Amino acid sequence: MRAAALYSAAGAMLLSALSLAPATSAGAAPGADERHGTTVAAARAKAAGITFGRCPKAQGLPGTVRCGTVSVPLDYAHPEGKQIRLLVSRAQATHKDPHNSKRRVPGKGALVYNPGGPGASGIQFPLIGVVPAWKRLAAAYDLVGYAPRGVGPSAPLSCQDPKQYFKVPSQAPTFPSEAYKKERVARAKAYARGCAERAGSALRHYNSLNNARDLDVLRAALGEEKLTFIGASYGTYFGALYAHLFPQHVRRMVFDSAVNPDPKQIWYHNNLAQSAAFEGRWTDFREWVAEHDDVYGLGITADEVLANYEKVRTRLATRPAGGKIGPGQLQEAFLQAGYYDDYWPSRAQALSAYLKGDAKPLMELASPVTEAAAEEENTNAVYTAVECNDAPWPTDWATWDRDNTRLARVAPFETWDNAWMNLPCAFWKAPRQQPVDVRTGPGELPPTLILAAERDAATPYDGALEMHRRLAGSVLVTERDAGTHGIAYGPNACVNGHIDAYLLEGRLPARHASCEGHPEPKPQRAGEHKAKKPATRHKDHRETAARP
Repeated sequence: MRAAALYSAAGAMLLSALSLAPATSAGAAPGADERHGTTVAAARAKAAGITFGRCPKAQGLPGTVRCGTVSVPLDYAHPEGKQIRLLVSRAQATHKDPHNSKRRVPGKGALVYNPGGPGASGIQFPLIGVVPAWKRLAAAYDLVGYAPRGVGPSAPLSCQDPKQYFKVPSQAPTFPSEAYKKERVARAKAYARGCAERAGSALRHYNSLNNARDLDVLRAALGEEKLTFIGASYGTYFGALYAHLFPQHVRRMVFDSAVNPDPKQIWYHNNLAQSAAFEGRWTDFREWVAEHDDVYGLGITADEVLANYEKVRTRLATRPAGGKIGPGQLQEAFLQAGYYDDYWPSRAQALSAYLKGDAKPLMELASPVTEAAAEEENTNAVYTAVECNDAPWPTDWATWDRDNTRLARVAPFETWDNAWMNLPCAFWKAPRQQPVDVRTGPGELPPTLILAAERDAATPYDGALEMHRRLAGSVLVTERDAGTHGIAYGPNACVNGHIDAYLLEGRLPARHASCEGHPEPKPQRAGEHKAKKPATRHKDHRETAARP
């Protein structure tokens, strides 16, 4: 695991010494009240069903996709209390075999998808059916997406005025000063306070357990006795919670880029592990740029590429590009290269062009889309609420300072930026849960499929191994020597073949299968492409442009 080498060696030794206060233990099982409440809500949803019609105009969906709502309790301990409505989208199965137009494909029911986050919406998911790799699934399944609680049109959560959300340009010091740390602590406290003030008593109910319960209510509303589900990144975590809570309701489940579900990892230590793993992926990117010095001219070694990146970062700290792009915006743009290697050419080209006097490609990549401020603020609010509510976090700033200072010595690229992202959890006002000890015994759960790239930084590979150990009967498919986050129906035909076989025919490989990694991207010279902002991707528990 080349990209994960730092985490599995020096990073692992370091992280083992980092303490979590207050300490967590394997979480207690959810209470009987919530179990009863879920049964009540699911029965009610099954009786009501979902009335699908035209989608809200704001979603921008074509007429082939229909929308409806499902009601779920805000608090499952009180299922007759306040209800919230989740927006659901669906494209019905085409029943058309993409390889044989004369053959009618029998339907298999609904396939529900969650893109991760926390805070990402799956409303656009049914559109994926027109993509060639997905056409076989679109022929057999109704493709169903939804906006989880708190997201977009589903009882949206907010922690601050969206007009105040984008503050550019911003700094992103790798080794922050005491003054900068003090400023960020104050901002984290204010953000946590804003979440409590805006959401009130409802804030505590935005969590992963309720996301899993909502999924069961959605299953019932769709008229499905058993759930077929693809969860990506964070979606694998509450998907695993679902498998633990409702194994009798599972038909087939795909976990794409698995989060480590160990209760001791949720979420403080998972974020530390993620920061460590990103350092390896950041090195992968720089090594690739160095291999193509003839195209980009940024150096023939990873260290030389880093020196040029630091040169740009230093220059932007005092002279922001276009008055908007500072070190914070630069770091955010290059963080995306850690998620997806198909972003490598545009990032390298933008860095090269900037050093040659052309800031336009970098500005196109890194400028915030102010029109999306409300959506981004909402995404960040849900991300923060779910992660802060799910588990205990250190409440003493000294713990955060010590742990991240140590980690930044060996993994400087992402460590402090990730810490600031999550620091509101140190000052959270809502009650914390104890994470559930996710696991199923032999025969309790139908076979499930776990997908993982060996060098994925966003959800390090150890998480897939842990989920594989905890879900009895699961099969792990590994994309070797690759690090793109989210590999379902990407460029790897081997991986895609395993998914098709499982979802369409119920066939799985041996307990652990491997696929050779997909090729690295080809370099592109200036003028061969136009640098673009990232397309919408499924998100994980760290992937977001938000900065509280």
